[in-house]
Amino acid sequence: MSFSASVYQNEFLPDGATEVNAVVTVTAEDAQSGPSGAEKAVVLIVDTSGSMDVPGTKIRAARKAAATAIRVLPDGVLFALVAGTEHGQLVYPDEGGLVAASDATRHAGAAAANDLRAGGGTAMSTWLDRTTELFQPYPDAIRLAYLLTDGINQGETRADLDSGIARAAGVFQCDTRGVGADWEVEELRHIASGLLGEVDIIKQPEQMDDDFQAFLERALGKSVADVRLRMWTPKGSTVRFVRQVAPTVEDITGKAAPVNALTNDYPTGAWSGDESRDYHVCVDVVPAAVGDERLAARVSLMVGDDAVSQGLVRAVWTDDEALSTRINSQVAHYTGQAELAEAIQEGLQARKDGDLDTATVKLGRAVQLATRSGNEGTVKLLRKVVEVEDADTGTVRVRRQVDALDEMELDTRSTRTVRVQKTGPTTQEGANQ
Repeated sequence: MSFSASVYQNEFLPDGATEVNAVVTVTAEDAQSGPSGAEKAVVLIVDTSGSMDVPGTKIRAARKAAATAIRVLPDGVLFALVAGTEHGQLVYPDEGGLVAASDATRHAGAAAANDLRAGGGTAMSTWLDRTTELFQPYPDAIRLAYLLTDGINQGETRADLDSGIARAAGVFQCDTRGVGADWEVEELRHIASGLLGEVDIIKQPEQMDDDFQAFLERALGKSVADVRLRMWTPKGSTVRFVRQVAPTVEDITGKAAPVNALTNDYPTGAWSGDESRDYHVCVDVVPAAVGDERLAARVSLMVGDDAVSQGLVRAVWTDDEALSTRINSQVAHYTGQAELAEAIQEGLQARKDGDLDTATVKLGRAVQLATRSGNEGTVKLLRKVVEVEDADTGTVRVRRQVDALDEMELDTRSTRTVRVQKTGPTTQEGANQ
């Protein structure tokens, strides 16, 4: 497994300026042939509360999708099935911890999935707690969970859920899926964000099978379990934010774990051997004299105790206005993509609150940003919520009647970004792992 890091920025600052922005692209490549030797562990968490039986197509589709997923697990993959109600119940195996996939365990696990029954309430922190218990004995494995629900976390307080997320953080990653239109996007996004996963919608029950399969494909493709973005900044500086901006927007600033007074680690989760991610970092540094150059940040990708790639973010003070006002295309692009996600979420919330004026302004800005950046997928979703009169200026009218599923699809996928065409990086350094 090899990693490389490239830095894109305009390093020139006007006299007295302190803010330094850069996009760091990290790319992983797997030079090995054949499957990864990393142990993998998967837990499927299926909501079996009473609402999953209204209509019954939801629980029937969940049974089929979970059983099918279990049947195709490769030999040796550790797995378990958890049913979620007021409690997180271990359905398979019926006792103990995770089991390794084999002909016998796949058959028994699929049979257990086919026997799932709906009834009871919803307390998602208990689902996370049971999954945490299952994963904890395997600290070196790639540990991934898939949580499917159709409803709202009504059986406990938000504080209870937050505590469950905190206990699970660092133990496993979790993708969340909402089926139908009676769940809350913000709630499942909160879980996924806290556990380095992705949130998405399953509009119709019959789509569950494909989504389960897609999750397993991604999970089994992971090669490295725990990768961290380590950022050193000089004394006197302040990290404004560290934000993943591709393939999705995710602010990871608040997940910083101190290494020493000048260095923090930011978790990025498990990686496959054929992926690339972009991170926008913003740092306030102590200003220097015109002509001076300083290192504003050193960004390293850490696997265990090893730095497997590194990029340098620089600051050079100048009185040449032509240099200092030049906008780096990568930084500008991803600043717009982050604004796009925020505009969509704020616009949809305003619409929900009945504030159509604010909704029009925010969603109009979203149309403008998505159009400018070539984010055609988001433009298509936006057109289901607004009538576009002029995409270039963001002139829109909010539709009075909108399918709830279309609105939720736009919300869940608001953080998906398109990548900018790269020009030559400012700096590039790589190392092998």
